[in-house]
Amino acid sequence: MKTVLFIKNMVCDRCKSAVIKEINDLNINFESVELGQATLIDVNVDDLSKLTSSLNNLGFEVLNDEADVLIENLKIAIINKIESQDYSNLSIYLSLTFNKSYPTLSKIFSIEEGITIEKYRINLKMEKVKELIQLGELNFSEIAYQLDYTDSGHLAKQFKHETGMSMSEFKNLQIWDRKSLDDIV
Repeated sequence: MKTVLFIKNMVCDRCKSAVIKEINDLNINFESVELGQATLIDVNVDDLSKLTSSLNNLGFEVLNDEADVLIENLKIAIINKIESQDYSNLSIYLSLTFNKSYPTLSKIFSIEEGITIEKYRINLKMEKVKELIQLGELNFSEIAYQLDYTDSGHLAKQFKHETGMSMSEFKNLQIWDRKSLDDIV
């Protein structure tokens, strides 16, 4: 019998590796591990409890509530969209992906997270800007282009509004005050 676990804060490949390690350490058979979920095979209640506990110790959370699962899946979909540099219409993408109207998704997200989907997307993009500045491989115009801003001035204005400092100030500080993806709300 298959058991699908929905796992909060599982937002990157390192997270997947950590979950796989915990599953393997408990000798639990699994079919797949994807961002935000693991499909286990023939797991007993005791092993499931042990896995849940060990995942909690690593900063993950096994979700049981339908709204929590939806929120986590929305976050993962938005993260994947940004990471794949797909900046097509987010509301249409989410509506089609989750087979729910965007206003419904937006309302649930806002109630549960305390911010809008758009604000969450902007927060993710700002962390991506910080990452690209830190890497030092692109100038500000190239970063703006890569993240689908109309121009570097628009990005600069949004970065200053969101972080309280200019991109140049951030770069010169070299204090890489970045949040992990699972800490962005």
